[in-house]
Amino acid sequence: MSAELNLPARQPRQESMARFLKSHMRDYGMLISLLAIVAFFQYVTNGTLLQPLNLTNLVLQNSYIVIMALGMLLVIVAGHIDLSVGSIVGFIGALAAILMVQFHWHFIPTAIVSLIAGAAIGAAQGYWVAYFRIPSFIVTLAGMLVFRGLSLALLAGQSVGPFPVEFQRLSSGFIPDPFGPLAGTAGFHLTTLLLCLVTPAVMIGLSVATRIRRHRFAIEQEPLPLFLLKSAGLFAVVAYLGWLLASYKGLPNVLIIMALLVGLYAFVTRDTTIGRRIYALGGNEKAAKLSGIDTRRLSFYTFVNMGVLAALAGLIFAARLNTATPKAGVSFELDVIAACFIGGASASGGVGRVTGAVIGAFIMGVMNNGMSILGIGIDWQQVIKGLVLLAAVCFDVYNKGKA
Repeated sequence: MSAELNLPARQPRQESMARFLKSHMRDYGMLISLLAIVAFFQYVTNGTLLQPLNLTNLVLQNSYIVIMALGMLLVIVAGHIDLSVGSIVGFIGALAAILMVQFHWHFIPTAIVSLIAGAAIGAAQGYWVAYFRIPSFIVTLAGMLVFRGLSLALLAGQSVGPFPVEFQRLSSGFIPDPFGPLAGTAGFHLTTLLLCLVTPAVMIGLSVATRIRRHRFAIEQEPLPLFLLKSAGLFAVVAYLGWLLASYKGLPNVLIIMALLVGLYAFVTRDTTIGRRIYALGGNEKAAKLSGIDTRRLSFYTFVNMGVLAALAGLIFAARLNTATPKAGVSFELDVIAACFIGGASASGGVGRVTGAVIGAFIMGVMNNGMSILGIGIDWQQVIKGLVLLAAVCFDVYNKGKA
């Protein structure tokens, strides 16, 4: 009799865990996929993938993709697409090169003008999409052609460079290490290790505070065992990566920029009114408009934001190459859009997370890097990436069909 009475108390707990994992299968599936891909390439490359030098290169090679994926996620969630981001990267790099190399501008006003130009480009495209109801595919396809042509015109078909050393540090520089010499750890970047221990600890502390607050208001959340496992894994992974980077030159400057942007956009999309409104816009535009949301202005802002982030990515990419080339940014839009879709964004809008877009970007980056180490040609790399993207979208359609 007592066993029968105890059974109902256990059953809801098991069903709750199963139901949570099922409803969040895409999020956890992408994270598990990233870990599996890293483990696979770490094995087949005989440990080359996670060597400190290659790990640093992996961050530098994918920083601008991650930064643009943050903006592209908001555009896709709002129900649109932006095909012009690669051309904007090339155009902004060309503009910065002309200002710094030919007109001898300082890199700070050059960066400010470049970001303003990116915002203006995003505003110009967003205006046609939001207020004239022209499909974003058409507007940004035209933008892709226009700004590719303008970058060729600015550079006169030639590469322009090199850039000032201070500007190069935007992409190739590393944070200083004030604690290393004091602790006598020559050759080891102690500041990097400390940051990579403190940062996940703070994130876990904030997650615990959020969990307590949600529990107080009886809001459904992930089961405690899963939360503890995820927190322990986060701390272990970040600490291990911090150790690897500290044994080389430390944290790249661009990684700090990328991490701050990821944190900012995660907060905006999850905890602010404008973030919730963007999801409402993509989920059902008519319902959002009836609820009092200015859907046209919101769509306009997502494109302005995308233009600014594309401009920032253009500066970072130009600084990494130390030159502006006519072909800079070619096919970047495909990698950025693929990162968002692989990370869980829905092609129909209204669905997607910042962490998913970041995971998707690193899945693409690890695959590119690992296949390059193995000597796989660019032709087969494109085939494999295309199949991965198709599989991600098919998975999204399958999940919607079951919902």
